[in-house]
Amino acid sequence: MKRARTLWTLLILCMVAVLLAGCASKEPSWESFEGALNEKSFPVPKEANSPDRTTTNTAMDYVRYSLPGLKENDNIPEPYSEAIQSWGWNELPAENTASSHVFQKDQLIVHLTIHDGYFIIMVPKDKKAVAKSLNSQ
Repeated sequence: MKRARTLWTLLILCMVAVLLAGCASKEPSWESFEGALNEKSFPVPKEANSPDRTTTNTAMDYVRYSLPGLKENDNIPEPYSEAIQSWGWNELPAENTASSHVFQKDQLIVHLTIHDGYFIIMVPKDKKAVAKSLNSQ
């Protein structure tokens, strides 16, 4: 009887360890992407979570995505940068830093800012003004 109790205890401890290992935060795989909530043609890692879509900004439509492993002082991870380019987006050279980037595709503009553990995708609401400023350059 004591042996059976020990085996059950060991089994339960193993199950708890497996559950904890599966739930632990890990680096993103950067293998699959889907369209952003505010711009479907801009890729976002499927592993990124967006609890809400913020619409209080009158100039920008922005969405915050949680993604463990991101660091503000690092550049865009290479697999994500490649996915952005493969979806047809080009990075504009204007005032980009390690954490702030601007991308263009046709007449669309997307701002990507990277922070520790999350990133924000911002799209200007006034697309006519953006198109006019792009044409004047």
